[in-house]
Amino acid sequence: MSERNAGPGGPNIRIRPRLVAIILIVVVVLAAVLSSFYMVDQTEQSVILQFGRYSRITGPGLHTKLPFGIERNYNVPTQVIQTMPFGFRTQQAGVSTIYDKSDYPEESVMLTGDLNIVDVEWVIQYRIVDAYKWLFKVENRTKTIRDISQSVINMLVGDRAILNVMGSERTTISLESQDLMNDIFDEYNLGITVTTVQLKNIVPPIGEVQDAYEDVNMAIQDMEKLINEGKESYNNEIPLAQGQAAQMIQIAEGYATERVNEAKGNVARFNSVLTEYRKNKDVTRSRLYIEMIEDVFGQEEGTDIIDKNLDNFLPLKSLQGGVQ
Repeated sequence: MSERNAGPGGPNIRIRPRLVAIILIVVVVLAAVLSSFYMVDQTEQSVILQFGRYSRITGPGLHTKLPFGIERNYNVPTQVIQTMPFGFRTQQAGVSTIYDKSDYPEESVMLTGDLNIVDVEWVIQYRIVDAYKWLFKVENRTKTIRDISQSVINMLVGDRAILNVMGSERTTISLESQDLMNDIFDEYNLGITVTTVQLKNIVPPIGEVQDAYEDVNMAIQDMEKLINEGKESYNNEIPLAQGQAAQMIQIAEGYATERVNEAKGNVARFNSVLTEYRKNKDVTRSRLYIEMIEDVFGQEEGTDIIDKNLDNFLPLKSLQGGVQ
């Protein structure tokens, strides 16, 4: 039992050592329990160190570890796509993203293959694929990512002319830079993979270079306009000409078919006449002669047919109306 002494200084309470020990044991047990459990989110992996040395990696869920700092856990977001901008900064992300209007020329201004200067803004998106490498293989991870990304983009832009960088080669630069960055990050054992490289804004620096580029851009737009107008005229005229050509071909083919059929009919008719002629030459010859005369003079009026000796000419004329 505790003892209470009354005196000038007030009450003096003495607590038994057993109670103190019980309190210490409860505190130690609570500390052990609280330091023995840790939670890993669905988008994370946890790296466990035992006395500062790598031990294991655990996945999502509730896990246990040795208490009192013997084992420590470091959760790494391995399923989260992280973004790193170059040449600009994002002040507030969301549906309406707000960008920092400050310039970062040390990141974005670079030299092209035709010795022009261009301002390139881009974004890389990456994901941590190896939590152990991400934590322990590279000391300054963010600076390493930025330095490698800038060197790759500078190299690819420096191999191309300014108009190609600003136009037709944008997609090629994005794809090639993604592959090159991943190769270098693998060599550095950084433990990440780049999922996307997006070239945002590519413009000449403000000043005479930008004014000259705008003139060139307007000329390109005029050229494309004329090309489109030419294609439109081509699309209007060519089908019409093709239709007319097809129609003429069909007419010619019909005429050719008609002529061939007519020739075949004439041949068949001639062969039939030839057969009859061979059977009775005199009769067939006379019939052919009469048919020919009918064809030649059948439509004529006032035509007299006489023999070569004129034997029947005068009596025939007298019977037709007499001589005046």
